Amino acid sequence: MHISKGIILAAGRGTRMQGLTADRPKPMLPIQDRPMLAHIIESAEQAGLEEVLLVVGYKAKLVREYFETHPPARVRLRYVVQENTDGTGSAALLGKDFAGSDCVLLTFGDILADASTYRAIFELAEGVAGVLAVKEVNDPHRGAAVYVEGDRITRIVEKPPQGTSTARFVNAGIYCFGPAVFEELEGIPLSPRGEYELTDAIQQLLAGGAHLRWHRIEGFWRDIGRPEDLAAAGEYASDP
Repeated sequence: MHISKGIILAAGRGTRMQGLTADRPKPMLPIQDRPMLAHIIESAEQAGLEEVLLVVGYKAKLVREYFETHPPARVRLRYVVQENTDGTGSAALLGKDFAGSDCVLLTFGDILADASTYRAIFELAEGVAGVLAVKEVNDPHRGAAVYVEGDRITRIVEKPPQGTSTARFVNAGIYCFGPAVFEELEGIPLSPRGEYELTDAIQQLLAGGAHLRWHRIEGFWRDIGRPEDLAAAGEYASDP
């Protein structure tokens, strides 16, 4: 399936990055002298995307200034500001008008993956409400546990207590969604953490009987959550 649009959520500061984000947003932290966000956009280009909406917030001006002087080779960038950083659900909802009736890539400004992962989920997107990329782990307690049956996702559990999950897949933060997800995002409640969570919209899709497929990432993937992840991500930037 041809996907031409992508939404990248890049509004957060990244409090776990300690002092590294005092003067720049987390997605602009460098990996081999280029912001990680530039690497993500480059992978999106390689996967065939033509337009990318950046949801920005913390120090948004720095993001705009960088890409004005270092524009992507092909993809056209648009921007929308998340005024209140009250969750991934409200951030994703800001892309509703941009997405329209199209199926779109949705990912985060701190998730690095190869273009092959994007292409793989695009190929699975025909005729379903969405596709989630997953990564196999020993215990998905740090993220969202994804339960599957056949080609369908049956359940997603945000941050299950350590040792309690029978699922071995963690939500990898890379999705392809049709317009139904935005309808659900408009109606999600505040989570116990006081935020609007994207995973709650996914849960609502599942509860309504929507068909969500999954793709297991075999190649490079990294969630840049802590300072040590930046160094480890160097293999991504140096891999031809």
